[in-house]
Amino acid sequence: MRPDRLGDLAIFAAIAHDGSFTRAARRLAVTQSALSQTMKRLENQLGFRLLTRTTRSVAPTAAGERLLATLSPALAELDDEIEALSQARGAAIGTVRITTGKHAADTLLWPMLPSFMRSHPGIKVEVRVDNGMTDVVAGRYDAGIRLGEHLEKDMIALPIGPPLRVAVVTTPSYLRDHPVPMEPADLTAHRCIAYRDGHGGLSPWSFERDGHAVTVVPGRGPIFNDADLLVAAAVEGCGMLYILEDLVASPIAEGRLTRLLEPWCEPFAGYHLYYPDRQGTTAFELFKEALRTSRAG
Repeated sequence: MRPDRLGDLAIFAAIAHDGSFTRAARRLAVTQSALSQTMKRLENQLGFRLLTRTTRSVAPTAAGERLLATLSPALAELDDEIEALSQARGAAIGTVRITTGKHAADTLLWPMLPSFMRSHPGIKVEVRVDNGMTDVVAGRYDAGIRLGEHLEKDMIALPIGPPLRVAVVTTPSYLRDHPVPMEPADLTAHRCIAYRDGHGGLSPWSFERDGHAVTVVPGRGPIFNDADLLVAAAVEGCGMLYILEDLVASPIAEGRLTRLLEPWCEPFAGYHLYYPDRQGTTAFELFKEALRTSRAG
């Protein structure tokens, strides 16, 4: 569309609405001559008549009526949007797109999101839950939330959660039939309930004690890619499970699971918000501040 055509079409709609060049000119604060010249130019450009003029009235032609059916709602929608933007002047608007794992979404993101969305109704929030690492640039996300140890070096990483710990657990009944592991290497003799990560591999079990790190590759047990199923399998006595401790706090407290190798499960860096080194939008800056405030609280 030519840059000047939208204004000409708006004038046509105004004349058709008022049914008079005189009334339209008065409302638009222009001369009748100017409106007549605008309509003549527009009809010449389009190649068909839009208005039928008589000595007493002005009415749309059949072509004009057809055009108005599309034009009038579009102009009204533009007016409404401009009014909304005017009223929201000084308020934050835009979209914040975040990729995160489920545990971080449940424990860090969701607790602050309802308040954030109520405080900033002009900001649209989109959250994608994906337990694999996500390229925020390629995916056109504003940021991601992952554990600090897994982040790319060229990303800005903002700590947003407390340190975390894992727990190795199994059922008391399982321990009645199998020896209690005293160190991580003993786990190779046990059925281990494994997690299949987003890249198709089995997540290793990492341990550290007094600066000594050990990694065990789980095997011989069932494999899942869902935390609820992992915990359910452990409660059913399917073997040893290595998982974030808060996910098994209840069955441990209830005696359904027993914790093992606790000295080897030292705290580690928790979740970080990671994003490219570039200027963020106002909406994203407000989102970051809300996460920081939520953490401080």
